[in-house]
Amino acid sequence: MTLQLGDTVPNFTQASSEGEINFYDWAGDSWVVLFSHPADYTPVCTTELGEVAKLKGEFDKRNAKVIALSVDDADSHKGWIGDINETQCTVVNYPILADVDKKVSDLYGMIHPNANAKLTVRSVFVIDPNRKLRLTITYPPSTGRNFEEILRVIDSLQLTDNYSVATPVNWKDGEDVIVVPSLSTEEARGKFPKGLTEVKPYLRITPQPNK
Repeated sequence: MTLQLGDTVPNFTQASSEGEINFYDWAGDSWVVLFSHPADYTPVCTTELGEVAKLKGEFDKRNAKVIALSVDDADSHKGWIGDINETQCTVVNYPILADVDKKVSDLYGMIHPNANAKLTVRSVFVIDPNRKLRLTITYPPSTGRNFEEILRVIDSLQLTDNYSVATPVNWKDGEDVIVVPSLSTEEARGKFPKGLTEVKPYLRITPQPNK
């Protein structure tokens, strides 16, 4: 299965380090960050899982739940969590799916045979409360993921879902934003009372409206 942005992601029930999880029930009305790993006891992923644990409060502020996946079983996950907690000086505070039968990997297209048919690729899926896929990023095994970037994207998605704006290159929460092309400049001046700078007719800048 190949998931495209805007698709409704499939539900599943799968074992995890925190017991059996029905994905839709677990997600509730939250955003979700689902990120996959090729196997337990892998070095790059150990650092990533530790970082996500440290950032969990930031995800919570954004009404976003985090859930990892690895193809090893739940008992293996629990042993690995011990290593993560020890080496990364944190406490893993979210579930790791035990995708031994690769059910979830197949549902979400995490197996790329041309890369390695035996391993899930290291993918990130950002899913909104309507179960719609909003972002996918796939990394090679040798490159650690940037979860500050995932938080930045969630900030952008949540902002642009609620206001007629887009976020420019390297944007961070609190910085100026771009007025969407579907609004005329006249409409935009009425909609954004903080002011509007017309760089070009198609490039209009305004302060972030919810700050």
